[in-house]
Amino acid sequence: MNMKSLIVKVDPRKPDRGALVKVAEIVKAGGVVIYPTDTVYGLGADPFNSEAVIKVYRVKRRSFRKPLPILVSSVDYAHRIVYITPCAEKLMRAFWPGALTLVLPKKENVPKEVSCGRESLAVRMPKHTVALLLIELCGGCLIGTSANISGKESPKTLREALLQVGSEVDAAVDAGPCPYGIPSTVVDLTGKKPTILRKGPITKRDLEEVLGEEVEVLC
Repeated sequence: MNMKSLIVKVDPRKPDRGALVKVAEIVKAGGVVIYPTDTVYGLGADPFNSEAVIKVYRVKRRSFRKPLPILVSSVDYAHRIVYITPCAEKLMRAFWPGALTLVLPKKENVPKEVSCGRESLAVRMPKHTVALLLIELCGGCLIGTSANISGKESPKTLREALLQVGSEVDAAVDAGPCPYGIPSTVVDLTGKKPTILRKGPITKRDLEEVLGEEVEVLC
């Protein structure tokens, strides 16, 4: 990390609110931060600050044609950025907070830089005390892409994240290894049938048991 970057270590069983407030202030000022989730370490930024979003793309060396997901601290905040379908409501009740990302029709207040101009948006509520508190302190929504160089392995620890993108972020939160250690399951709910775009901890069978219908798999 650069010399001016802030690193805070927090206990996921009892997060230090004061330390996370400092990180949230950096996010609100347009900074990019590394933070833990239940799946992998993520890169966070204010999704409503277009310049901050562009920084995330540059840090990750990610194509500007690939949309970024947003993590929320509650279902209420999800309602503010996407249109919740009946299918989504079932899955949210069953798997949120948790390792399930839902692709839904986005609302007009989401900057085009986040969605790459698409009419859909990926959203998730993580099951991690530190992530949820930080997201809440940031205003309820936070960019939630993995803290790695695009195409490389997603980081399970802060050290792994720092080795890839540490020199280009403004702050980092260390809460130990991520519980799952693999990215979330991604399900697209914008088509005629629920479709898995990325396999993860939540399986096809898990989804079908909740929805009572077949789920397609594209990955």
